[in-house]
Amino acid sequence: MTARIAVLASGRGSNLQAILRAIEAGTLDAEVVGVFSDRPNAPALRLVPAAARWSAKPSGFPDRSAHEAALTDAIAASRPDWIVCAGYMRILGEAFIARFRGRLLNIHPSLLPKYRGLHTHARALEAGDVEHGASVHFVIPELDAGAVIGQVRIPVTAGDTPETLAARLLPREHALLVAALGLAVAGELAEQGDTVFRHGQALLNPLSLDSADRLIP
Repeated sequence: MTARIAVLASGRGSNLQAILRAIEAGTLDAEVVGVFSDRPNAPALRLVPAAARWSAKPSGFPDRSAHEAALTDAIAASRPDWIVCAGYMRILGEAFIARFRGRLLNIHPSLLPKYRGLHTHARALEAGDVEHGASVHFVIPELDAGAVIGQVRIPVTAGDTPETLAARLLPREHALLVAALGLAVAGELAEQGDTVFRHGQALLNPLSLDSADRLIP
């Protein structure tokens, strides 16, 4: 059965676009049943039909919990199998995460546990790292701290800036997200506590994206 994916996005939606392209190419057996945003003008919303869009400014609600309750209800109504945070720039609350725990994924532009939060490319350069990368992980209430499913690595080169590093990482980030979703929609992944299980076996380390865009031990 084709898996149903809901996507949360706040920006241009490049990761969403990668998902949609993989679906169109037949390499990801899924459908995007809704795109949800905290920014009504987010370009990501325009990547799907109007019927699949939902957006609401948090400022239009009495408080954060009211906005998040509306978001939760809207996502639940789309009956997703998996929910993907793809450039969603708000921290999700405990009630939201509890509702969807175990099928809520995030793509983060660092080699977690390094550099949780923002400005990851600049922080990697400031630290003098020789490699950088991205991670896909299960979402828990602690920011960017959930069990990591897979990672992709790229070298940091002389003269890199945060902008050049981000641009070089982005296509590999897209490939990582699609590969991780492929495992998820195939029923291969599960979360138990702080551990990822694949085919019922605990992963001792995150999977690595190879040059053929496969996630391997």
